[in-house]
Formats: sequence, structure tokens, C-alpha cells
Amino acid sequence: MAIRTISAAELHRKMDSGESLFILDVRNPEEYQDWKIEGNQLRSINIPYFDFLDDNDALYADLPKDTEIITVCAKGGSAQMVAELLEQRGYDVSVLEGGMLAWSQFYVPVTIVEDENLKLIQFNRLAKGCLSYMVISDGKALVVDPSRHVDEYLRVAEQEGAQIEHIMDTHLHADHITGGPELAQKTGATYYISASEMQGSDRPYEPLEKHSMIQFGQVNVKVLAIPTPGHTPGSMSFLVNDQFLLSGDTIFVGGLGRPDLGGKAREWAQALYDTVFRTIAQLSDDVLVLPAHYADIQEINASGYVGETLGEIRRKNEIMRTEDRETFTETVANSVGATPPNYEDIVSINRGVLSVSPEKATELEIGPNRCAIHHT
Repeated sequence: MAIRTISAAELHRKMDSGESLFILDVRNPEEYQDWKIEGNQLRSINIPYFDFLDDNDALYADLPKDTEIITVCAKGGSAQMVAELLEQRGYDVSVLEGGMLAWSQFYVPVTIVEDENLKLIQFNRLAKGCLSYMVISDGKALVVDPSRHVDEYLRVAEQEGAQIEHIMDTHLHADHITGGPELAQKTGATYYISASEMQGSDRPYEPLEKHSMIQFGQVNVKVLAIPTPGHTPGSMSFLVNDQFLLSGDTIFVGGLGRPDLGGKAREWAQALYDTVFRTIAQLSDDVLVLPAHYADIQEINASGYVGETLGEIRRKNEIMRTEDRETFTETVANSVGATPPNYEDIVSINRGVLSVSPEKATELEIGPNRCAIHHT
């Protein structure tokens, strides 16, 4: 009998229902430690697939006989092999179809708010911790920070009966490939990004610096572009209807954007200080911050999305209250971790100066995001 397979969508449904799950990840320990499937009711252990080749009974000691075991590997092949061994020993087992590769391309759209003025949807690319947004008003839509799987946005826009007219990137992303230009090409929408992010590029775009306000829809949904340098020099945040700050990688629920990817950590940390204590300081505590990334599954709130009021972020996040410029600069500049793998290639692709195949794009994006500095 063939081993059962489970799709990424089915796995997420199980996770979302609160069902207790047991994941057996059979990749190399280094890969597992760097990036794995996480969830509140999920237990995960790592036993490399090659260990099972020795037919060692001790390997099976921690595997439950009364719970379904979901085997996971990079692309599905090794997990299938291990699953067959487990089934021979009487375990209830299934395989994550496509492995971490499939999981890395799975998106969850969640409605944050829907009222007479707008509908705001967050797209959560769970495996990457990447967040993107669609704002819909009067049959027109704005998409912010789209990832490269543009069919996800086209599908939702069609479901909502909305025409995508505006597409914005808050900054030049370093950990994933933007879908902005392709989505613009497929929809006829305008693609916006800061001109300072696109130096040396001949890719068509509309400079955000030319716009202090972008309005669409009969109800005049306002999208205010706020220059928020620090993560990258041309980072922008977008304030929607004075209520929702789409903050890119400038402010997170649990931290700030890393300022080191340009090799100027101290200089860009100084810019981030000005952003926090001059630009963002003018916004009220009840503004809802909606970032482009998150680093921990715990940041997904009870409503199913990643976001927090600016007041709560200020209260919980010590670095947001560190008004001494030198202390802030030292703390931020010295708190960066491992750089995103392949980030130079990804930046070049996003600037339009490098082209790669879809297969190569998938390979470049494998792994978690590393864009936040946490100071909770």
C-alpha cells in the first residue's frame, strides 16, 4: 500500500485546528537547526535519514506509536524512504509532499480588517516569515511587498472582484525575490519603489519619492509614504487611512530592521534612530504596525495575523525607548546576526540586473528570513 502524503495546505489546516502533530524531520542537523516547521501544538524532532540506513532499533525509541508521524525532508524523497521503514514497523506515517521546498512556497491569506472603507488582507508565507498585503477599496487593490508567487495575489484579487492598480515594495528585499514587477506586468498596475533602492537598474518603476499620497477607490483610501531609512537607505513605510502602518522591515512586532546589509551598520543605525524618534514618534499609539517579516511563530496573534499597535511595541520593545542616540546606535549596530544567505544575488535580482530561472530562484530563497533585530 502506498504511503499517505500530506500537502502543505493540509498540514497547515491541521496546525490551525489545534491538532497535536508530530514531525520527524530527516534532513541534516545543520539544515534542521537553521530552518524547520514550527507551530504551537507541534512536536518536532530531527533524525537524519542516513541514520535509518543502519537499521538501529534505538532510533525508534522516541517515535510515538499512537500518533501520526509526518516525515519531512528537503524535497520529499528521503522522507518517503524513511516513511516506508516506519510503516514496516507498524507506525502511522505520512509524508509532507514536496518537503520543505513545498512548505517554503505556501501562503496563508488572513483578513485583518473589513469595513465600509477598505478590506486589508495579510499574506503570510509561513516558512519564510514573509508578510505581504492587499488593500482593497471600491473594486481596486493595492499590493505591498508581494513575494514572487504572484498567482497568490491574482487569485485573491479575483475572489474579491478587485483590480490590482498599485503595487509597492517598501524596500529592496534581501531575503526573498519580489513579485512586484511581474505582478505589475500581468495586471497593468503601477510598480512603486524608492529610486534610491534602484540605482543602476533599467527596470520600469515609479519612484515613491514623487508621491506623498496615493489615493484609490471611491472612499479615498489614503496611502501615505513615510521615508523610514535604516534597514536600507530607501526604505519606505505606508500609512493607510491614518490607522495601519505597513512598516516593511523598519519596525517589527518584536524588534527593528537590521541596518548592516550595506556594510554601513553604524551609519544606517543612526538613520534608524532618526526614523524611530522623529518620523515614527509622530504617530499615535493606536496605529497598527504591520511588518514585512516576523521571526517567531509566537508573533502570530489570536486573530491569525502578525501585527501590534505602536503603543504596545513601544511598551514592550526596549530599543524603541532608548532615546540616547549613542546607546541606540551601539545596541542596534552590534545586534545583527547571520546575514541572509544569497542576499547579494537576491538584491541584484530585485534590482533587475540579474535574471535566474524559477528553479534557481527557489534555491536562492531556501531558509528563514534574517531581517529583524529583536529587543523585546
